[in-house]
Amino acid sequence: MTVREILKMGDPRLLRVAEPVREFATAELDALIADMFDTMHAANGAGLAAPQIGVNLQLVIFGFRQNQRYPEAPQVPETVLINPLLTPLSDEQEEGYEGCLSVPGLRGSVPRWTSLRYEGVDQSGQPIRREVDGFHARVVQHEVDHLHGILYPMRIKDFSRFGYTAVMFPELDPDQDD
Repeated sequence: MTVREILKMGDPRLLRVAEPVREFATAELDALIADMFDTMHAANGAGLAAPQIGVNLQLVIFGFRQNQRYPEAPQVPETVLINPLLTPLSDEQEEGYEGCLSVPGLRGSVPRWTSLRYEGVDQSGQPIRREVDGFHARVVQHEVDHLHGILYPMRIKDFSRFGYTAVMFPELDPDQDD
């Protein structure tokens, strides 16, 4: 098990546009993905993008059965998504609170598409194409933003709905670090 350091907001590596993955089914890619899952699980995350651990590649992972950081969220299947493309399925957006492992201790309300299609490939280069909505769609958008150098606070429209998790959501585990 290898848990990598998660970069924090302010690190310029989080603001880069990630490079496409060009080689699949390699030992290096498999090891990176295993490290990402170890890191995400150790931090109780809902997802993780390669740039968050300093790897400038278009690679995100996400998914959980139950997540203590988002106790009301429905399960999302564990997914490896490489070189993703997102297509909104309607113009409808919804505000929802998000946290981020790179922005620990804070939450903010962010508008996101309510439903979308995501396409890309898995670590073997096999195509992935899913149409999703709700929290699943929110998680994918959040993670893919990292590939474009966007952190969720950059999307907040109303900063009165941004603050410390412990203050805004005291019912959540106070020892957790978003």
